Amino acid sequence: MKTLLVKWLVNALALFVVVKVIPGVRVDDWGSLLIAALVLGLLNAFLKPLLIILTLPVNILTLGLFTLVINGALFALAAALVKGVEVAGFGSALLAALVFSIVSFFLSLLMGPEG
Repeated sequence: MKTLLVKWLVNALALFVVVKVIPGVRVDDWGSLLIAALVLGLLNAFLKPLLIILTLPVNILTLGLFTLVINGALFALAAALVKGVEVAGFGSALLAALVFSIVSFFLSLLMGPEG
């Protein structure tokens, strides 16, 4: 349970960085940010593996770069599902997903193997 809470907070911090860095992403308040981090984590946990399997031929042809498109689509979907979160367009969603992935990766490294 503690690990899930830490991962959720890491996602929330990464999303906060995305909001501050990417001009096309806006969050109204902290509550929306926390809910968006939760929704994004759930989408990445449950929907992303299915999408990667379904788009495997395209992913192989693009040497895995299509995964960035999947991440951008999931980021845009999370923004559409959570009230108070807005993404200007798919380009902003793609860039936001890239920054989100990088920041959350480095934050997870800082937390160590149990965090």
